[in-house]
Amino acid sequence: MNESRHHILVVEDDTDLAEWMCEYLSAKNYRVSVTDRGDEAVTIIQQQNPDVVVLDGMLPGLDGVDVCKTVRPDYTNAIIMVTARDEEIDEVLGLEMGADDYLTKPVRARALLTRIRKHIDRQNQVSVHQSNQNKTESDEQLKFNNLIIDKQAMVVSLNGVKIKISSNEFEVLWLLAKNSGNVVTRKELVSQLRGFEYDGFDRSIDLRISRLRKKLGDDSAEPFRIKTIWGKGYLFARDAW
Repeated sequence: MNESRHHILVVEDDTDLAEWMCEYLSAKNYRVSVTDRGDEAVTIIQQQNPDVVVLDGMLPGLDGVDVCKTVRPDYTNAIIMVTARDEEIDEVLGLEMGADDYLTKPVRARALLTRIRKHIDRQNQVSVHQSNQNKTESDEQLKFNNLIIDKQAMVVSLNGVKIKISSNEFEVLWLLAKNSGNVVTRKELVSQLRGFEYDGFDRSIDLRISRLRKKLGDDSAEPFRIKTIWGKGYLFARDAW
């Protein structure tokens, strides 16, 4: 087996769907592992650090939301939740607990492959930034008093303490911070970070910002660092640090 291939973990208790995803992704030259239990998925994620986890919402042992909640503090690669069309609450909870993306059943081959490729490309870009030691810092680091955002190393530190955030969360923070003092609309965020036009319903950006606020010590009830500008988007307050 070629260990250099990207590793995809499929966590799905529907045997037919799991087999189809495994065969399809293997044919696309991914290295695929499959488990049908949430508790086993946690162990595999912690031990093997797969490049992408495709995670069903309803699982024996531990459901998908709890899997996200358990592994997210240390696992920074992508988690794609898979939910039934009538499981909107699971979709929202999954994103709140740390999922990066979601698909609804029936899963379409092209949608699955597109999302996996998108997240792996993003993670590869992170690796390039981290390994490139010769790049100048002028446009690669932002400082706001006690907050430092280093794009080259993909590192965020607050009051001298490194904050662990995923690559998706970093992208949102960097885009807002680069435009500090100005409103960045949801349409702009979705278009630049998700790659499609905002339809008024996509909530993944909002939930990434919710997670960022928690990690940066912002007040969720009355945020003063990443402000919500109702009807428009978000504003990164440059003087709030």
